[in-house]
Amino acid sequence: MYITITPQKLGGNYAQSSGDFVGYLEKENQGMEQEEMERFFNQYGDKISAEEVVKDIDGNGGKLKKTEPKFYSITVSPSKDELNRLQNSSEDLKRYTRELMKDYVASFNREINGRPITIDDIKYYAKIEHQRTFKGTDWQIKENQPYATKILQLKTEIRSIEEGRAEGNSKLLQKKIDRLEKEAPHQQDGERIVQGIPKAGNQSHIHIIVSRKDASNTFSLSPGSKHKASEVEMHGKSVKRGFDRDQFFERAEKTFDRTFGYQRNFAETYKARKDFVKNPKIYFASLMKLPTNEKAIAFKMMKESGVPMLPSIPVSQAQLAMKVFNRLRRGVEMAIKSSSIGI
Repeated sequence: MYITITPQKLGGNYAQSSGDFVGYLEKENQGMEQEEMERFFNQYGDKISAEEVVKDIDGNGGKLKKTEPKFYSITVSPSKDELNRLQNSSEDLKRYTRELMKDYVASFNREINGRPITIDDIKYYAKIEHQRTFKGTDWQIKENQPYATKILQLKTEIRSIEEGRAEGNSKLLQKKIDRLEKEAPHQQDGERIVQGIPKAGNQSHIHIIVSRKDASNTFSLSPGSKHKASEVEMHGKSVKRGFDRDQFFERAEKTFDRTFGYQRNFAETYKARKDFVKNPKIYFASLMKLPTNEKAIAFKMMKESGVPMLPSIPVSQAQLAMKVFNRLRRGVEMAIKSSSIGI
């Protein structure tokens, strides 16, 4: 389960309207029949139009400055194993979203009129998408890049030869291109993976747009708050503030597991991935303590995810983690091969 929370920006400023973002989320519906389209939904309603979403979100940003985000985007990307647990991707993910947003409000250390925030205090809309394309930040694209660079150079040489600006054997160069295409480490359906092509398999995920202001357009609720769970003195009163992201991410996993009876492996927990970044030694020590079969599953998941599994890992920490990972992996190769899990 990978969850991101992003304040929507347009260039250097925060977007003044949700229109562009909502329009982006409508891209999969293009060319589809009405009954095939995925519609926006919220806690209580389905089949909500894009126009209604824009109108409601844009009309709920009272007294916010241009330097403040008017809405946040939450992207929820279940793993292949998590998606395989679902019976009906769209309906199950809708059900999960509605439970997830209860975890979202519970992670605010805020009160409205002296009471805890509830699901009815937020204004959000969500949409299920079923497709993903490879991006330049994907590890498959990065590891294929040296091959892509050489192929581009060879194609440039062939073009120069065909246009009479250089001499050479274009057929020989084409054979080199064909060889490089096959040698690239990451392939899909027999073709080198390149930026922009659709990813194979079930790619269902959730996009949620949530207003910065509460449903009454009175109180500001920012999941981007740097404060977790604290109190501050304001106008002579003690006021609670903050949003606990760690709590939200951990609750999101437990809610999924409870809702769908999912048995989560150590390697796919938020805590484990956080330890991988913050303290690789603790991460790998915990990994080595797992029973053989669970350890085998963990290594399989790590391999499929292209360890490291979290983006933006500091280079020094990532290098350290990979050194430890390679050393430990050699030590448990036999255990993995002898397990009942096919890798």
